[in-house]
Parts: sequence; structure tokens; C-alpha cells
Amino acid sequence: MSDTKIWAHSGDSHLLEPDDLWHQIMPKQQADRMPRTERISDSEERVTVDGTSFTRPLPKIYTRKGTTGETIAEVSSRPPGARDLVQRMKDLDEEGIWAEVVYQSIGLWCSLIQDPQLIRDAARAENEWLVSEVQGLAPDRLVPAALMPMLDVADAVAELQHAADIGLHLISLPTGNPPGTKDYNDDSWEPLWAAADEAGMVIGFHIGTDGIDQARAFGGPGGAVLNYVNTTYGGQFVAQKLVLSGVFDRHPDLKVLISEGGATWVPFIGDRMNEGYRQHYMFVRPQLQRLPKEYLYENVYASFQHDETAPAAMTAMGYRNVMWGSDYPHAEGTYGHTQKTLHELFDDVSPEVRHRITRGAFEELFPHVSAPPA
Repeated sequence: MSDTKIWAHSGDSHLLEPDDLWHQIMPKQQADRMPRTERISDSEERVTVDGTSFTRPLPKIYTRKGTTGETIAEVSSRPPGARDLVQRMKDLDEEGIWAEVVYQSIGLWCSLIQDPQLIRDAARAENEWLVSEVQGLAPDRLVPAALMPMLDVADAVAELQHAADIGLHLISLPTGNPPGTKDYNDDSWEPLWAAADEAGMVIGFHIGTDGIDQARAFGGPGGAVLNYVNTTYGGQFVAQKLVLSGVFDRHPDLKVLISEGGATWVPFIGDRMNEGYRQHYMFVRPQLQRLPKEYLYENVYASFQHDETAPAAMTAMGYRNVMWGSDYPHAEGTYGHTQKTLHELFDDVSPEVRHRITRGAFEELFPHVSAPPA
């Protein structure tokens, strides 16, 4: 591998919010009901959302494996800058990550809130905090995803417009429609797609936000890997729902980012949708102006971390909206071996392909970001 540093943007990273964030930005009565985590053992934590609790496994010390299975290092579960934004920028510089999409961590559980007023107030408070405390630290590098109140479409539209007005560039939606709402292929969501189109706001869907416990869907031998793979499917389904319900016919400039779900699924799912659209045309409603795969290729962007097949989605299958992502600071991310991963992925591809995947697609979505060092 070359010793040259590869600078890349990340289409998938996360913020570990301060433990007392909700109490900093909301009245105590509301803050007490917001998502929080509590370590209950060395290997498990409890997540509580508005009075409802569940547990999930928690990594502590583990062996970091390379892409070919070799041991890289024994590392702790969190990088140094996981909660310290100033240190985070140092981590990014060291790893060779310039700009990054930043999703919430505990905030992703907000999709389980069922009180419209609570989530409406939380989204307004958090988005203003994101602008001042996160984006404000490095506005040309950090692209935080706005929290959205999704129990009422009118609330979502109002908060999207507010997020755009205060300078955010991306909204975060759960891959599964929230409780009590119609699925994303229903016409009731049209005002939200129209508002995002008008505001030039990118819509981000992070995998694993279906609102179900995907981390424990399977047990027995291989269950850990089955559950990990299972989290990816929600992103694939939501992309199909938007395409097949005609969202991109109505809003051809609307852009969607599916984060952390890989990229090679896009050509495959596109082929399957085209086949279904052609061979079962007698059942298809609505009729689209183009074949489904064309919308996936033009309007949907997809990020991956380690997938060795991802560059081939572009070079062999013609899908150009492939984006790399670090998943900082999560355990399955590339922290500690980012440069090794980038060289393994891109040393054998053309400079044009490497630039498109590491920088070009990201800068197409977020043209306000600055260029990394030469």
C-alpha cells in the first residue's frame, strides 16, 4: 500500500450526545422523558424512552479485525473524541476524514416517542443546539442531521423549514414510518417531500431505525451476524417505496442518502424492480415516467464502510452515487484503521473512481463543504 494519505469525506458518522443534553436544552419535565441510556453491566445497557425501557448489548474491549480478518489492535469501545468535539476534529485529521455527515446516537431513539408535542419541542431544541454547538465548530466540515418530529406531517414540514432557515443541510428520518402514521409510499407524506425539494434539503435515512429490535431478531448459531445484516434492509425498502410511489417523478431534484447500508444493493434492487415493473405491469400503480432503476441511480446515494465490492458498483455496474463512510465512533466503523481501509479499497482503482467515492458524491450533496488538504 502507498504511504500517501487519502483524504475522504464520510457519508455516515455519529455524535455521542452529552449525557445531560436534554436537560441543557429542554425543561426538566420534558427532558426526563427523552431517550437516555444507563450501563447496567459490563456488557449491557438499558435504553429508556418516555417511560419504556429495553436492554441491548454493549461492547467494551474487543479485537479490531482488518478487512481480511487479521488482528489490527485491541481497542476500547469509543475513540478519544467520541464525546469531545474538539478532540473529534483531531481524530478526523489523524484518520484522514475531512467532512462528515453526523447523525445522532441516543437521538435516533426519538423515533419511538409517541407524544407529538414532546418530539416537536425536542426537535426544535436539538436542531438549534446542532447549529450552534456542532455545525458551528466547523461549518465547512461537519454536516449534522436535523432531528425531525415525524408523528404529524405538518410538524415535520414546519421543522424541516426551520432547520433550513437556521442553516442545516440534512434531515434524518427513520427507515420505518413512525407509530400511527402511514407508510412512506402513502400520499400523506407528499408535503414533506415537496418541502425538502423546495428547501434543497437532503433526506438522510440511517439503517437500523425501523422502530423494531432488529439487533435481536435472530438467535442461535450465527445470530450476531444475522442481526447485523438484518439492519440493512430497512434502507433498501424505504428507497424502493420512494421510487415506486413516484416521489422522484414529482421531485426530480430531491436527493436521498441511505447511510451505512452498503452500496452494491442498489444495482441489484434496481434490476429486481425493473423486472417486476416490466413483467407485472398489469398490477403496477402508479405508472412511472422511467424505469425504477433510473431513479435509484440518479436520486439515491448510498454509503458503505468496508465493502470490497462497493467500488465495483460504480466501475462494473454504473452506479455513481457511491459514498464511503467511517461510521465514527461506532465499533463497526473504521476508526484506528481508516487509512488501511481506504488504501485497500482504492489503491487499485482509477483516480476518477476514488475521487468520486471518497469526495465527489459527498460534495455533490453538500457543495458548501471545503476541500481537504492537498
